[in-house]
Amino acid sequence: MDVSLGLFLQQVLSNPILAITVLLTLGVIFVNGWTDAPNAIATCISTRCMNVRPAIIMSAIFNFLGVLIMTHINASVASTISNMVDFGTNTNEALVALCAALFSIVVYSVGASIFGIPTSESHSLIAGLTGAALAIHGGLDGVNGAEWVKVIYGLVLSLVVGFALGWGICKLLTIACVNVDRRRANGAFTYLQILGAAFMSFMHGAQDGQKFIGVLLLGVAFCNGQPDVSGAVIPVWLMLLCSTVMGVGTSVGGEKIIKSVGMDMVKLEKFQGFSADLAGAISILLSTLFGIPVSTTHCKTSAIMGVGAVKRISAINFAVVRDMMLTWIFTFPGCGLISYVMAKVFMFVF
Repeated sequence: MDVSLGLFLQQVLSNPILAITVLLTLGVIFVNGWTDAPNAIATCISTRCMNVRPAIIMSAIFNFLGVLIMTHINASVASTISNMVDFGTNTNEALVALCAALFSIVVYSVGASIFGIPTSESHSLIAGLTGAALAIHGGLDGVNGAEWVKVIYGLVLSLVVGFALGWGICKLLTIACVNVDRRRANGAFTYLQILGAAFMSFMHGAQDGQKFIGVLLLGVAFCNGQPDVSGAVIPVWLMLLCSTVMGVGTSVGGEKIIKSVGMDMVKLEKFQGFSADLAGAISILLSTLFGIPVSTTHCKTSAIMGVGAVKRISAINFAVVRDMMLTWIFTFPGCGLISYVMAKVFMFVF
């Protein structure tokens, strides 16, 4: 499949449906950088290691680098997303359904962000694609169970591994620094947490950027009359496009989400914030290397809970955790249903 920049631009200009698909995909990437990426720097800001605006700029840069570098090294997450559903052999209908899926993600994500609740764009994307595939086939024939089950693995692993790593890293640091002067330790952990937030931002870009690259590849394949992306190689221009849009989205802000994740859930000290950032980034790295799509929100918040559990279980604000869990639980049926309905409407109209 030819995915050269020249042909891509020619197809976008000549095919209105592809143009809408590209715009919606870029819109979703922008929303992801705006609403999801702030999770990466929430603890760094809440512990006063960095001010909001410099932290957001740093996160935008490392989101950009994460998409660009990690996709070049290992693009298995993009492949998982591309092969998760089958939109059938009617590629024009498939392109319309893909538009509907992306539209549903924007509606769902923006609605949740208004209330300052961290959303899982990863699960919104998966739910949207699945809902559109169900609409086309009228059943489960369009769902690739072997790829979709990785979502379940990711859901479980991100919670368990994130919590375990957060608890383990924080416990080790607590023991190692028991006789260290508190002022000197805080000075060192200020810089370490900035590095941890940069690492977390990098891995957010690496994981979530690949998901949307997979969607763009699907759109190009459908436009070329191909029902899948077999044989496609991700070009550098596509990595640059996705990473730039995500970086711009991150630069917009997300102060409500930063407060919800970094300040309301657990009151953290600097070494605890570093533990949460490092644990979250490592769990995302492991998932990315194995091609498992995970929620960066899941990884980060579960790591924060693990860190809080070192102090005591009551240190965790379970009211915030409950609100987040309810949001995640409703994402699959909610976004999936919106996508299903919109796919039916779009296919009827177009």
